[in-house]
Amino acid sequence: MGVKVRAPGTCGELVQGTIDGVNFLITCPVDLYSEVEITCDGRSHQNAGNKTLTAVRKTLEFLGHGDVRVRVRVRSDLPIGKGMASSSADISAACQAAALFAGRSLTPDQIADIALSIEPTDGLFYPGIMMMDHVYGRIRRFLGMPPALFIAVFDVGGEVDTEYFNRRSDLAILNAAKEKQVRQALDLVRRGLETGDSSLIGQGATISAIANQAILYKPCLETIVEITARFGAVGVNVAHSGTVLGVLFPADRKAAIGPCVNAVLAACPSITFFRTVRLIAGGLTIVRD
Repeated sequence: MGVKVRAPGTCGELVQGTIDGVNFLITCPVDLYSEVEITCDGRSHQNAGNKTLTAVRKTLEFLGHGDVRVRVRVRSDLPIGKGMASSSADISAACQAAALFAGRSLTPDQIADIALSIEPTDGLFYPGIMMMDHVYGRIRRFLGMPPALFIAVFDVGGEVDTEYFNRRSDLAILNAAKEKQVRQALDLVRRGLETGDSSLIGQGATISAIANQAILYKPCLETIVEITARFGAVGVNVAHSGTVLGVLFPADRKAAIGPCVNAVLAACPSITFFRTVRLIAGGLTIVRD
C-alpha cells in the first residue's frame, strides 16, 4: 500500500528581498504540481533526486523510523532551474508522504524545518499565501487567501541554481540597496491580500520585479510591463532567483491573455511563452486513487 502527496509549484514569488537583513519571500503558488509516492515494493526509485531522498530519510529519522526502507517515485509538471519551486515541491511532498507512510502527519512548520535543513525553501506547502524567510525560517506568516488571478508565464531562458544564488557574496548588499522598494511592494501585496484587491497585488509584484533587476536581470522586463498593462494585466511578477516571469490577469480579463502573449512575443523575440496558470492557495494534498 502506497501513499501519494501532491505539492503545488510556483511562478516565482510575488515579492522577495530582505527587511532589516532578514530574508523573506511572498509565495506565488500555481496549479502545476509535483506528486511523490512512497511504497515498500522493493523496486528502484523513479525520478527521485538526492534532495527528495534526503527529505524522506530525514523525515523517517525524525519520526523514529530511520530503519524503514521505502521506494520513492516522483511525477512533476515543474521544469527544473526556472524558479518554479520544483525542488521545494518535491521535498515538501516527500516529507509528508514519508510521514503518512509511517502512520504520522507533519505540520507545515515541521516540513519547513526539515526542508530548510536541506536547502532554502519556498513556503508553498503552507495553506494560503505566506510570507516566509526562505533561508532560515525566521518569518512564517500567513497573509491571506489569493483572489482569482490568471498568470501568463514566460521564460527568459537558461537555468539558475538556487543554492548557488543564495550563497552569492554580493547578495546581502544588493538586497539592502532595494529594501525601500521591497517594503513598498510588501505593503501593497499584503493590503491586496487582506482586501482581495488584485490590482494592489499586481502593483506590489511589479515593484519587486523591477527592483530585482540589479540582482538577476530579466531582459525585456520593462517592455513587458508596459505592453501588458495595455491589455488589462494588473502587474508582472518574477522568479527572483530563476528565469520565469508572470503576467497577472484578473479573471474578467482572461480573454485578453492570448492577444497579450502574442504582443509580448512580437516585441521580445528572445523570450518564450510557457503556459497560463492560476494563482492558488498553497498547501499539500493527499492523493487518493
